[in-house]
Amino acid sequence: MDFSIPPELDEIRAAVRELCEGFPGEYWRGLEPDRYPEEFVRALTEHGWLAVLIPEEYGGAGLGITAASVILEEINASGGNSGACHAQMYTMGTILRHGSDEQKQRYLPKIAAGELRLQAFGVTEPTVGSDTTRIQTTAERAEGGYVVRGQKIWTSRALHSDLMLLLARTTPLEEVEKRTEGLSTFIVDMKQALADGTMTIRPIKTLMNHATTEIFLDGVEVPADALVGEEGKGFRYILDGMNAERILIAAECIGDGRWFTDKAAAYASERVVFERPIGSNQGVQFPIAHAYAAIQAADLMRYKAAWLFEQGLPCGAEANMAKLLGSEASWAAANACLDTHGGFGFAEEYDVERKFRETRLYSIAPVSNNLVLAYVGQHVLGMPRSY
Repeated sequence: MDFSIPPELDEIRAAVRELCEGFPGEYWRGLEPDRYPEEFVRALTEHGWLAVLIPEEYGGAGLGITAASVILEEINASGGNSGACHAQMYTMGTILRHGSDEQKQRYLPKIAAGELRLQAFGVTEPTVGSDTTRIQTTAERAEGGYVVRGQKIWTSRALHSDLMLLLARTTPLEEVEKRTEGLSTFIVDMKQALADGTMTIRPIKTLMNHATTEIFLDGVEVPADALVGEEGKGFRYILDGMNAERILIAAECIGDGRWFTDKAAAYASERVVFERPIGSNQGVQFPIAHAYAAIQAADLMRYKAAWLFEQGLPCGAEANMAKLLGSEASWAAANACLDTHGGFGFAEEYDVERKFRETRLYSIAPVSNNLVLAYVGQHVLGMPRSY
């Protein structure tokens, strides 16, 4: 085993940190309650960071999921919010792994160059939640392609995306042997659908500035060449991308955790009450230290999951556990940081309350930690299915 960090990852981390210095806490506070960080996303795109997973032949950097995870980790560790743009990394992978040569040639160079944004991921629906196989959005065959009708919810960044990766049912549920069959994945031209009035996007105001929406699809026409892979096998394609998603989300949590523990440790060392730094009190010091230890443990699982993913080996358990451990560690760090700052933790200028709200999301999204535990219980430990 080799636990050393390759020099190129340290170089990536330093470069991303330098870029993030141009977007300090004041920038992120100025976005709330609901302005998209357009300038930040543009800067990331211009520096090539959002194209890191795209092969060089299509204009990207051709790096692996480990490098991508370091980028998102460093954004959050620098006080930013990579949730504004992370979807492009893992949705793009579906096209790369399962798309046709024509789709790759058509979309990937433009995504790499920033001419197109693939930030919208249309899977979740209001009536079925995490029970993805029971989605009710349909894609019916029509002349030249498909017609899509249905509704999606929690489709983040939809108002700031040109393309959407959409999962829809192409064969009715009652006509398939397995619930996972009959689902297909499409690349939807959102600009065209909005222009012809077949798509409606409604923003959802949330606890944090996450630019999420609900989408109504009323006869969206999708050409046949927008189908990714084979018809009816889209659920497998989406699952394949979810391992990458879990790894990247884990990295974001680790970045948040680093920000919280660094912030808390610095404040605890400087803040003097009763003629001594508050960090000398074990009641203040120990929660920060405990959170730091948990972050380091989650970090190791993140790297293991990323390594397995890059080797093409099964990594579902590791990717899910990395997300579970990362989100729990970042939430513990958030609470320790807020407690350390006391009343000042609620003041906007310290950024603690903003980051506190942002990192809370990852306990339930993009998958609930309870579902992760159910996955581990059933598929890793062999216990009976719990749902």
